[in-house]
Parts: sequence; structure tokens; C-alpha cells
Amino acid sequence: MNDDLLVEVRDRVMHVTINRPERRNAINANVLAGLMQALENAGKSREVRAVVITGAGDSAFCSGADLREPSFRFDYSEPHQWLADLLRQSRRCLVPLIARVNGACLAGGMGLLAMCDMAVASPNAVFGLPEVKVGVFPAQVLSVLQHQLPRRVLTEMCITGETIDAQQALAYRLVNHLAEDDLDAKLDWLLARLLDKSPAAIRRGLYTIKQIEAMPFEASMAFTESQIGLFALTQDFQEGMAAFIEKRRPNWSGR
Repeated sequence: MNDDLLVEVRDRVMHVTINRPERRNAINANVLAGLMQALENAGKSREVRAVVITGAGDSAFCSGADLREPSFRFDYSEPHQWLADLLRQSRRCLVPLIARVNGACLAGGMGLLAMCDMAVASPNAVFGLPEVKVGVFPAQVLSVLQHQLPRRVLTEMCITGETIDAQQALAYRLVNHLAEDDLDAKLDWLLARLLDKSPAAIRRGLYTIKQIEAMPFEASMAFTESQIGLFALTQDFQEGMAAFIEKRRPNWSGR
């Protein structure tokens, strides 16, 4: 994408790396624009089966907005702001997003983590919302974090600005897995568990999960009733059933 954000597709996975280790992989305008373009490209591609987001080096995943740049100088004539639009876009993305948390995950970095569908983390990773220390609050990030952390834990993190460690993040289910020593080995293990599954089922499944999250029970049931029949109309379903009966590995078309 640009020098601040590196994008590479290999083995059906788009690897997106914030490449600002000297600034602890803080978000600037280039990073933001690159992330939004990467998600758009992944969503349009039937070849990309997952997107991995990480930071360069081994000390920081993302430390949030770069405070040395005009991150908080908004154009208040615009109703939508930069990070909010990225979080909105992540909700529309139907390709699995995986955070590879290789170090400090702070402030807006917590937003990047929370917008992902799954996360693996290094045992030395730390997580925090330190915005109160500079006189602001993680307002936009709350929209994606409120369903992932217990209310009292989230409140404490927001109003104290103090961090939690990787073991606490795992206990709170903020991340799916901790690597014992090799972060990439754990990431590859997780990717292997999804890359052999039906792309069509995953795509429609993520759509369903994201649609029902804020629905009342009866509305959720009505929506999912309408969806299950559509799953059964896909080519992947027909192939999956045939492979099951014939006792062979399915050959997914993603349709």
C-alpha cells in the first residue's frame, strides 16, 4: 500500500503490517487509508480467505493514534471521523479478520484488535486504554469493545488508563489464543483450521453473526430462520454433502 502499511497476499491470506516500529506502529493518515483500502480489496476478492493484521517488529502491535500528527484535528463539518469509518468498514467485511498481537496494543490499537473476528497474542503483549492520561477518552473504541470485555473491566481500563497483561486478556476472552513461544506457529495453526472450510459458509456466516449481534431475540430468530435456507442453496453446501457421503475431502468453489 505505502511505506507505512505493508500488504502481501500469500497462501490465500492477506497479511497487513503497520510498518512504523520507530513510532510503536502508531496510526497516521497513511496507515488509516491503507487499512481501509486493504479491507475493501479483501472483501472484493474470492481468492483472499483471511486477513491478518499486525505490527512490524516485536514490541508493539499498535500504540493508537500518532499524537505527534494531527490525529485529533477533525473536520467537524463531516459527520463521520477516520477511525469510526474504519470500524464501520470492518463490520461490513465478510472475510475473517485475525489480529496478530505481537506486543503493546493500546488506545486505537485496541480498536483494531476489537474489530477483528479472532486474535492470537504473544505472551509479552499488553493491552490498555490510556487515553485519560492525555485528557481524552476511548469513545469510538467503546463501540467495538463493549461486547468483548466485561463491563467492570472495560470501565476500569477506561478510567484508570492502566494496562492488563496477555494472561488477563486471555481470561477476559479479549484474545482467542496465546502463543507459548512462536507467535507465527500459533497463527498458522489457527489459519489452517479455517482455510480448509467452506468459503461460502464462512462469508454468509460472518454476515449472519454481525447482523444479529444487536437484535432482540425474536428478531434474531426470524432473521436466522430466513438465512439457513440460503446456506443450503450454495454450491459449497452441495459439495460438502457429497464429500461427506463419499468420505472424501471437499473441493470448495466458494459459491
